[in-house]
Amino acid sequence: MKAYVIQDGFGLNHVVEVDRPIPTPARGEVLIRMKAASLNSRDIGVITGFYNPELKAPLIPVSDGVGEIVALGEQAAKFRLGERVSGIFTQSWKTGEATQDNWVSTLGSPLDGMLAEYVVLPEEGLVRVPGYLTDVEAATLPCAGVTAWHAIVEEGKVEAGDMVVVQGTGGVSIFALQFAKLQGAKVIVTSSSDEKLERARALGADYGINYKKNVEWDKSVLEITEGKGADHIVDLGGGTTLNRSISALKVGGQISIVGILSGASVEGLSIVPAILRRARLQAINVGSREMFERMNATIERHGLRPVVDKEFPFAQSVNALRHLGEDSYFGKIGILF
Repeated sequence: MKAYVIQDGFGLNHVVEVDRPIPTPARGEVLIRMKAASLNSRDIGVITGFYNPELKAPLIPVSDGVGEIVALGEQAAKFRLGERVSGIFTQSWKTGEATQDNWVSTLGSPLDGMLAEYVVLPEEGLVRVPGYLTDVEAATLPCAGVTAWHAIVEEGKVEAGDMVVVQGTGGVSIFALQFAKLQGAKVIVTSSSDEKLERARALGADYGINYKKNVEWDKSVLEITEGKGADHIVDLGGGTTLNRSISALKVGGQISIVGILSGASVEGLSIVPAILRRARLQAINVGSREMFERMNATIERHGLRPVVDKEFPFAQSVNALRHLGEDSYFGKIGILF
């Protein structure tokens, strides 16, 4: 089979195609013939060595994908041959709260990921995906979908009438917009692109703020909410956005810390405004298998369709990763096998 691996260093130049034997599933495992994968900003962080400079290579990158079960290991009975499944991001996080031990079981680092024609995974680390979705649409769910679901529904408990701020128009952001609208909330989307804001409005966003034209976007949120602030903010920027998120929050509101697109640390964190707003800051690290299954049930019930920016063939996987690094996409980037 063909696979892509990170080897002999970091960076896209060190992501190379290799030939490997098709793996054999052991007890409790299944063999999956991959149909599609999707990309997350984390994948670039793994490839560049940002997350783990001591990464053990060669490693198959990319955490998200969907495929068809083509072989069952001994005592694997949860799925049938031919079923379409996706791996959960944190393979050992099935239910309840995560533990420190769970973080050694994430796909795409430290475990091999999904950028291979065949993948073996434990059946307990898999979920069925909604049947009406295309392969690429289904492949977008494990990280971006579950992260947004965790932030908006599981932890955020967003309700009808709430005001939600979503930063950007990448995969997590667009899912957060879609899930917030399913809950009956109003949504403000921030972006550096007026064109992307118009696309977000077409998906149901109630307001759009161009943060390049309006650097003090937090003040715009306060204007829109008549000084009250937002009930919930999905913060993907991190370093340069968290203070403004606190400023834009209502008293008793919640910020879901999801990303670090503008930096992994915050200088001069505004503690006093956070205290005055009784701000609840909840970090989100994807979610459990149980969350994934609840999300899929809701997606299927409402007929929700993930937003895919562009699809690349498997042979152009490095180009797909390069497109991800350019940060010009809207929604998700897919790879078709």
